[in-house]
Amino acid sequence: MSAVVAVIDDLREEGDELDDLVGALDGPDWLGPTPAERWSIAHQIAHLSWTDEVALLAATEPDRFGDEVAKALAAPEAFVDEAADALVAAHAPDALLARWREGRQRLEKVLRDAPDGTRIPWYGPAMSVASMASARLMETWAHGQDVADALGVARTPTARLRHVARIGVRARNYAFMVRGITAPEEEFRVELRTPEGETVAYGPEDGAQRITGPLLDFCLLVTQRAHRADLAVTAEGAAADQWLGIAQAFAGPPGPGRPPRAEQERLR
Repeated sequence: MSAVVAVIDDLREEGDELDDLVGALDGPDWLGPTPAERWSIAHQIAHLSWTDEVALLAATEPDRFGDEVAKALAAPEAFVDEAADALVAAHAPDALLARWREGRQRLEKVLRDAPDGTRIPWYGPAMSVASMASARLMETWAHGQDVADALGVARTPTARLRHVARIGVRARNYAFMVRGITAPEEEFRVELRTPEGETVAYGPEDGAQRITGPLLDFCLLVTQRAHRADLAVTAEGAAADQWLGIAQAFAGPPGPGRPPRAEQERLR
């Protein structure tokens, strides 16, 4: 099995896992709040539906996708929320679920059928098919975490988290850049422990700047689904420590992240 096919298979499985969470919800449950400010469960699925459709547009009609980039540049802080709001307003929960299912199936087919060497335009640099599938998996996992948290469900970590971690590592310089900070020139060593006790590693073994911790915690950190204070991810070196405070695996402006758990409990 090729690496491209493997990541597309993982993308499908990630979507199916989230589908299992939301597929049996009653209509009113879709309006329940999630940790993302102002976003209900319906907003989470609407966002995934929209981004799948935009990715499909980028892969099949790149000229029209340019219009989407222009919208993002015109309202970088608002265009994501506006897209989710519009879909939630326009669709009942069952229709929204059907739209998300159809969109991700269509995107999967296009990614599987793409010729070798295909590059897909995106909001940053153009992406390979494998990178696009990994990015969609990362977003599906992250927004699925919001849904799981809203429902009080503890998800079992899977090997698919390696894709999320890899994007988080590769996005290191981007996290510095969007904050107007010059990224460090040296590579960092990142060593993450899987639930099975294996080590997933990136960067030079002798790197002076080091990140260590559980794979799940690192993924929660770089997707900003948990505050650093609540995670067992540690840094050695000033630059590595700075990165852990700003890390993000997603494109776009810096996110607000999640407040520490103790602060959340005080506000309840």
